[in-house]
Amino acid sequence: MDRWYTSDHHFGHSNIIRYCGRPFVDADAMDKEMVARWNDVVADEDEVWILGDLVMGKKDQGLAGHVARLRGRKILVPGNHDRCWQGHKDHRWERADYYRIGGIEKIIDNPEPHIIAGQAARLSHFPYKLDARHDMKYTQWRPQDDGGWLLHGHIHEKWRQQHRQINVGVDAWNFAPVSEQAIADLIKRGPSNTPIANQT
Repeated sequence: MDRWYTSDHHFGHSNIIRYCGRPFVDADAMDKEMVARWNDVVADEDEVWILGDLVMGKKDQGLAGHVARLRGRKILVPGNHDRCWQGHKDHRWERADYYRIGGIEKIIDNPEPHIIAGQAARLSHFPYKLDARHDMKYTQWRPQDDGGWLLHGHIHEKWRQQHRQINVGVDAWNFAPVSEQAIADLIKRGPSNTPIANQT
């Protein structure tokens, strides 16, 4: 079994193509390509941690039509656009049941850190912080920077790595999950500031 990390698919969200400069003609083409790229690397027995913002648009279509086709054991750490995110107080656990349509096995708000390359790496939808030029919302939901490694999403195309923050979002990893081995390689190299590579 291999372990993978990913986030911020926004299945069904047409506007995300324009917001983040994604190279797709429409949401349908984007969704199909993200399913194909996921299934090209993830095996049925693998474990995939999704760090939020999985589905936008019509939830039935996104979950039943796309997420259900994704291979592996899927665990969701909700983000602010997920119906079951802890910041949505009304009926959030009723909404959590809805994600079973897509084959989500577990929903975990605050998972225990994963040990990767001998280091504890926290998992959150949100980064520790952004610089002053970017979105400063959701500060109450961001993990406190304890000097350790953090795997996160939320920031889409803004960076792949910033110091000890590693963005596992699809915009940073060619619209596919990133392997735990690739994360381990980044951790072994140490803190760095790395922009997004060219996407194809």
